Amino acid sequence: MKMHNPPHPGKVLKELYLKPLKLTVTKTAAALGVSRKTLSAIVNGNAPVTPDMARRIGKAFNNTPQSWLNNQMKYDLWQLEHARPLLKGVKRLYRHDDTRPET
Repeated sequence: MKMHNPPHPGKVLKELYLKPLKLTVTKTAAALGVSRKTLSAIVNGNAPVTPDMARRIGKAFNNTPQSWLNNQMKYDLWQLEHARPLLKGVKRLYRHDDTRPET
């Protein structure tokens, strides 16, 4: 089941980790070994969580990089599906024995 308009992972980071732990972006960025500008862009939803950042966040907050990357992927796919026109000119390619109906 698809999630309805998933939040940007930066918002999740801000709301579930930074705020409850009373962490500033500056302090968190220093702990993650990144610039304040980099982390600020993520928590404000202006930059994605990259694999490197997912690894850093996972280590700092004792969770998995995969969870952060999965959240980013869900966010990206939802945004893509709802904000951009359908892919025109793309034809479906199936093996000859595939019987899925064309949509």
